[in-house]
Amino acid sequence: MKIVIAGGKHEADFIVSKLKKEHHQLIVINQDRDFATYISANNDIDVFPGDPTKAYTLSDAEAQQADVLLALSDNDTDNYITCITAKKLFNIKKTVAKVKNPKNVELFKRLGIDSVISSTYLLAQTILNESSVENIIKTLSIEDEKIVMLEIGVEEEYAIGNKRLMDIRFPSNINISCIFRDPHVIIPKGDTLIKENDKLIIISTPNDQDEIVEFIQKRK
Repeated sequence: MKIVIAGGKHEADFIVSKLKKEHHQLIVINQDRDFATYISANNDIDVFPGDPTKAYTLSDAEAQQADVLLALSDNDTDNYITCITAKKLFNIKKTVAKVKNPKNVELFKRLGIDSVISSTYLLAQTILNESSVENIIKTLSIEDEKIVMLEIGVEEEYAIGNKRLMDIRFPSNINISCIFRDPHVIIPKGDTLIKENDKLIIISTPNDQDEIVEFIQKRK
């Protein structure tokens, strides 16, 4: 089995050591050069130093057509981007993301991540014995509120509807991470057309979120 292990520190080192014993084909990518050197030396395996959120890193590491990608960064957003890029651009069959914020579990699954792992979430599941801790989050904070992820639905009367992204004069503080168009997740490009009922997933800062919501919801 071809397995990509992206990011992470001691958990990545542990997983590499376990999977290597089972003779899987491992592609290990780590942005932390010092820890990449450590994993390489500790497991006698090549580690590709680079940012796994970047498509060129996955390409250079020859991650195409892998069976599984494990995203183990301490940053939930990075893990999400790594997984979506892997699925949409590199045809990786299954993606698994580690998350620190348990509120991200259901949201990330809805956005196309195959498996989302949170130790806090699993503990809550055990205690509550429910299928989900809470409903899908519309707005959630990441990294102690330094970054927020907004999910905004596009309604018929919104001015941005039926326009290509390249034709919309967005404020500089808007970064559309992906578009959820049931049942598909779209990684947006300049010629991507925004349609009615699309859900825009936007990464921003808490200080900018009100301005972003106001811009997206501007009427024709």
